[in-house]
Amino acid sequence: MKNLKFDGRYKDDIISGKKRATIRLGRKVNFKPGEEVLIHSGGYVLGKARIKSVVTKKVAELTDEDARKDGFRNREELLEALRQHYKFVKPDSPATIVEFEIIKLLDKPILSADYPYEGNNPIEIAELALKHLDNLSFEDIALLKLFLREGSLRKAAMKLGGLNKRYKIREVLRKAYEELKKRGIMKPKI
Repeated sequence: MKNLKFDGRYKDDIISGKKRATIRLGRKVNFKPGEEVLIHSGGYVLGKARIKSVVTKKVAELTDEDARKDGFRNREELLEALRQHYKFVKPDSPATIVEFEIIKLLDKPILSADYPYEGNNPIEIAELALKHLDNLSFEDIALLKLFLREGSLRKAAMKLGGLNKRYKIREVLRKAYEELKKRGIMKPKI
């Protein structure tokens, strides 16, 4: 599932429904109407949304209505916010408006770094993988056991030689989670 990420200052406006769109400059936006995405703000997953529309205009063509969908009072307030986020905001800069609707808010936001497992606890994933998956490699088993013994990605990575080794454990956890999900042993919590 794709991710739509926001600065933490927009969290309350997203949750309240005041912010129903985002305007992104100078880059292609890889979203399509009807697609479901995870909404992140300030390093947390807030919930799931459906993309309603994706429209590209020039900055000069942005309207007060575009600004209101993005949670601002008017076009001028929107332009000021864009200047805070982007180095260069010119009248002919492309602006893509991604309109979305929240379809599910989490009762308690989840740290974005923990979300690859769709809200499931990594320790539970490791335990269930060792119990139910007979196709794990020797290395995968060793990494999962190390993770369980140490109790955290950070501590396990340090045992492997440094924090830059966290990716190895995350990769095994993601792979194990997908297999557990495929077998119906685990389900997404969002």
